[in-house]
Amino acid sequence: MKLLFINGVNLNMTGMREKGVYGSQTLDEINAEIAAHFKDDICEFFQSNIEGEICEQIHNAANEGFDGIVLNAGAYTHYSIAIRDAIAAVKTPVVEVHMSNVHAREEFRHTSVLSVVCKGVILGFGKNSYILAGESFKL
Repeated sequence: MKLLFINGVNLNMTGMREKGVYGSQTLDEINAEIAAHFKDDICEFFQSNIEGEICEQIHNAANEGFDGIVLNAGAYTHYSIAIRDAIAAVKTPVVEVHMSNVHAREEFRHTSVLSVVCKGVILGFGKNSYILAGESFKL
C-alpha cells in the first residue's frame, strides 16, 4: 500500500505549540512512528503552510498511484474551498484527521468544509489518528 500523509498550516510547530492539545512530540517524531507502524507499506510525508502546495500534493498523489491520502489540513479544514475542490477533483480517497477532538474546542473548529468530500474523518486520538486513518485504507 502506498500512503501520503499531508499536514497543513502550523503543524510544523507540533511539539512546540499548545502541548496540551497536540502533545510534545515533533511532527518528524510522529511521522517516524507512523512509518514504523506501516513498515511494510510505502509512506510519504508532506507538510506545508501554503494552501496551494497542499492542493498540488493532492493532485500529484492521484497521478503517482497513491492508494490513499491522510490529511490534517489544520485550520484550512474550516475554510479552504481550494483544498476541498482538490480532494473532489481526484479519485484517490482522502481521510481527514485531527489530533484533537475539534468538537470539544472552539465553535469555529466544529465545521469542516473538507469532510463532505473525504472518505471519512478521524479525530481526537492524538498522533494515533494518523495510524487509524492509514489502517482504514486496508479495510
